Amino acid sequence: MAVIVNMPRLSDTMEEGTVAAWLKNVGDKVEEGDILAEIETDKATMEFESFNEGVLLHIGIQEGDTAPVDSLLAIIGEEGEDISGLLSGDASANTATEEKEEEPKDAASPATESSTAAIPEGVEVVKMPRLSDTMEEGTVAAWLKQVGDKVEEGDILAEIETDKATMEFESFYSGTLLYVGIKEGESSPVDEVLAIIGPEGTDVDAVLKAGSGSATASAPAEAPKEETKKEEKSAPVENVATDGKRIFASPLAKKIAADKGINLSDVTGSGDNGRIIKKDVENYKPSAAANSTTASSSSVTSATPQPAIYAPAGEEGFEDVKNSSMRKVIAKVLGQSKFTAPHFYLTIEVDMDNAKASRAQINSLPDTKVSFNDMVLKACAMALRKHPQVNTTWKDDVTRYNKHIHMGVAVAVDEGLVVPVLKFADQMSLTTIGASVKDLAGKARSKKIAPSEMEGSTFTVSNLGMFGIQEFTSIINQPNSAILSVGAIVEKPVVKNGEIVVGNTMKLTLACDHRTVDGAVGAQFLQTLRSYIENPVTMLA
Repeated sequence: MAVIVNMPRLSDTMEEGTVAAWLKNVGDKVEEGDILAEIETDKATMEFESFNEGVLLHIGIQEGDTAPVDSLLAIIGEEGEDISGLLSGDASANTATEEKEEEPKDAASPATESSTAAIPEGVEVVKMPRLSDTMEEGTVAAWLKQVGDKVEEGDILAEIETDKATMEFESFYSGTLLYVGIKEGESSPVDEVLAIIGPEGTDVDAVLKAGSGSATASAPAEAPKEETKKEEKSAPVENVATDGKRIFASPLAKKIAADKGINLSDVTGSGDNGRIIKKDVENYKPSAAANSTTASSSSVTSATPQPAIYAPAGEEGFEDVKNSSMRKVIAKVLGQSKFTAPHFYLTIEVDMDNAKASRAQINSLPDTKVSFNDMVLKACAMALRKHPQVNTTWKDDVTRYNKHIHMGVAVAVDEGLVVPVLKFADQMSLTTIGASVKDLAGKARSKKIAPSEMEGSTFTVSNLGMFGIQEFTSIINQPNSAILSVGAIVEKPVVKNGEIVVGNTMKLTLACDHRTVDGAVGAQFLQTLRSYIENPVTMLA
């Protein structure tokens, strides 16, 4: 049965999208997870994947055309299926009504009208947004508004954890926050009821029944309405200082303070009535006295709660820890890559003596700081220029040769791995690469990186050398065709000019997708990469 695919909201501020390219044509088979189109948002051009299987029966927005969010983008269904009802604009002619063709048309119409009429004017049902191209569910990290609070258009409603980062979600409506459908720490799929905003005194139960269906309407029925309101009003928004006075702080500020091991009594609030808000904690710089009093407690504070590792002697035990949205998506994406792309691996050992000497000279300049990883990134970007087949994407029917070089840089965070992207890395200087990597890595670790800053990579570098790992293999970061694994620099005996001397070497392993990169192509890329790294002056010429 046919399914309507609407223009998705791929960023928190997206109001319309432009179809940059269709990767499927009418009549093509579509599998769940296939990339349907590339959609240009207000922030970036992103790949939009299908969540349905079938045949692409209709394209509603042509390449280069722009349409508002929720406009008809495409229709997917069974080959030869009649979609005239959907194309005529009958929004109710979806799969749900097709299953009830035997019901009289007149009987369905009044019910629909009454449901719509039950939602008063000015009341808006806010759904869990899709804040990244791969997001399937979100977790509410913190509510910045409480039930009963006034909300203005543009106010930040909540902090939502996606599969890639924790992002601020702003309201597109003004009114009173009447209902919170997903509590702090809870997760739900995209498009579930997140909140209801409208005039004070609105009958929330009626809105839930009318606008969300029986499944979501029954959600708040687990506890009496009065008890729910009592819990919401009594939710703690303050801590207690050592002198017994209350410390007023937003939930997000408290969360950030707990993650960083900051004592809120040491922070000065800039919000209303001295309330501590997010920026106060982020900008907080402890004094020497504060350092001495908090050192013992902060040294044992972990940003991510860790389960007890061992049970008491002689006892068996376990503890289930809920997987975060990020961890679940990492598992899905890496599994798809490993089992769909035929990986093979090539390893070389690089002489790092000249690289060490060059780096020392560069870093002796004022206000200059370059790492070995920055040098590897620059060398990779330049090598990709000479070996465009490594800078490709497999598309089933075609191999896409990317004419730009966007370098992905794997960064470890508490909950897994994210890959910030250096756009047009081949056009960057070493110092620019260094500054950009530092900035993006910092954003990633503090969960302030935007989805647009993690999209569009054409090649990826993963470095575990700082952990003393000498050699390893990585799973390809699709849709890239290759990923480079960088090991530690090791001082050891080497042969130079027929003599054994002390040298510095580093192992590099290239994982290739054999569908796009053959062994000889990967080997030639590594030869070029070696020449740049062993002779850094060639990268500066």
